[in-house]
Amino acid sequence: MNQESMEWITQWGQCQQQLWQKWLSPASGQEGLFMGLGQTWLEYWQQETDQPEQAISRQLTWWQEQLHLFERLMQQQPAVIAPDKGDRRFKDPQWHSDPWFSCILQSYLLTCRHVQQGIEQQSGLNDTQRERLQFLARQMLSALSPSNCLATNPELIKLTADSGGHNLLEGLQRLREDLTRSGTQLKVTMNDDAAFELGRDLATTPGRVVFENRLLQLIQYQPTSEEVYKRPVLMVPAFINKFYILDLQPKNSLVNYLVGQGHTVFMISWVNPDQSHSQLDFDDYVIDGVMAALDAIDAATGEREVNGVGYCIGGTLLAATMAYMSARRMKRRIQSASLFTTLLDFSQPGDIGHFLNEATIDAVATQNQRLGLMDGRQLAVTFSLLRENQLYWNYFVDGYLKGKSPMAFDLLHWNSDSTNVPGPCHTSLVRRLYQHNQLVTKGQFKVKGTGLDLKKVTAPAFVVATREDHIALWQPCYDSGQALGGKTTFVLGESGHVAGIINPPGGKYGHLTGESAGSADAWLEAASRQESSWWPTWQQWLEQQNPATKVAARVPAEGLEAAPGRYVRRRLDGIG
Repeated sequence: MNQESMEWITQWGQCQQQLWQKWLSPASGQEGLFMGLGQTWLEYWQQETDQPEQAISRQLTWWQEQLHLFERLMQQQPAVIAPDKGDRRFKDPQWHSDPWFSCILQSYLLTCRHVQQGIEQQSGLNDTQRERLQFLARQMLSALSPSNCLATNPELIKLTADSGGHNLLEGLQRLREDLTRSGTQLKVTMNDDAAFELGRDLATTPGRVVFENRLLQLIQYQPTSEEVYKRPVLMVPAFINKFYILDLQPKNSLVNYLVGQGHTVFMISWVNPDQSHSQLDFDDYVIDGVMAALDAIDAATGEREVNGVGYCIGGTLLAATMAYMSARRMKRRIQSASLFTTLLDFSQPGDIGHFLNEATIDAVATQNQRLGLMDGRQLAVTFSLLRENQLYWNYFVDGYLKGKSPMAFDLLHWNSDSTNVPGPCHTSLVRRLYQHNQLVTKGQFKVKGTGLDLKKVTAPAFVVATREDHIALWQPCYDSGQALGGKTTFVLGESGHVAGIINPPGGKYGHLTGESAGSADAWLEAASRQESSWWPTWQQWLEQQNPATKVAARVPAEGLEAAPGRYVRRRLDGIG
């Protein structure tokens, strides 16, 4: 082994040590994760020890499968197990043509099947325990995949030999940079961040910041028509991400589309919180967020009524604001609600629910109280691990072991631009919404002491879910729309949480429409598919939420600064 190789091994080890120090530091909150994991696996092993004959039988079966695999390989017979068709980790032909690597691959796949079947067959587990264990086991098995290791991945071995180890040197440099920019967990670079600049390449729709407070800047966009609909549109994005997912490039900007249809569009740009925001709760996002934006729109246009649009948790916030105003007997100012991939009923929280149990939530709440903020970089890693082989380990291998330069992709740029969440607000999300599902029970969820009742939200609603969404499952999104008190129109888009929403006319995904039914499955059975984007369908509905007479276009005042404003430009990783 030459000196250069020894130096690489030493530096790689130092990077690993630095990562472990970050991960195990008191500020990381990992003690809560360990408690949650420990409790989950303890429940499983208790069931295993109570039924030892079943555990022994499964172990014998695994050994027999491994021996059978070895015998078939020695006899050059076909594989006994193959990866799923869409599994890109093992696309290199050597995984299948080389006996040694084929053995590694098949042994790994048999082990994965064995572990998951053991959990599935354990009769002492309830459904919640079983689903959580299967998810956690999948995470562990994905991390241990032979594709993630230089010594067991034939593609990496060949690449390293052909490049003289140049790929590893490039990867080491990227790992060092990512460790510097990461929080308490390694946030793997997915995107070439230097390729995009806000205001130049992304978030380019012309407009002005016409109002700001400690929580938000409000952007009013420049009209492109001489007349506009009378009722402005207020867009409420998720405060755990940045708003420009709705204003990427002109070709896929929902903001640009709405402006082109003749709407006066206002966008909330949430502040990226620091310690000065560490006392803010969900209630503050209602009062100083959405309601403050309503008053600012009134001041800018003279219109007290708007059509509200909420994306993800922004939709939850919009609906909560409407319920709060109703409970306080205020005049209805949000005349319609368009809710995109929004949960109001959190009884089926999707894969994110697997991270949350009593021990984990208690630890997260303690961490939030101690630190004041939930680090957005840590949240980003958590969401990436919901689809770990597509959104984490593939970038780990490409960046650190193959030494590939990251691609330039607008959605990934946005996805990597993390946002902190104030500690009290994050605790409210995980405890009041995800754990106790308070919002759908009359009077349980309170804003500034006022109990909310979603059935008192009688404005018409347009609810959009996406069929492959793993963050907000489409069925509970449907149920969430039914939890409101007004007439709900439900649309089911194709693809996932982001791509299914950012699907402009001419895009590759269609959508389904249908009349309200007693259940999500009943709705789907009667629904009809449309080949095109759901945006024009929504525009037709949105037109009906306006008075017939249009008004002269409203040009934004000089305001405070040009869009996209200062708040959106604050990054957590030192880029830009």
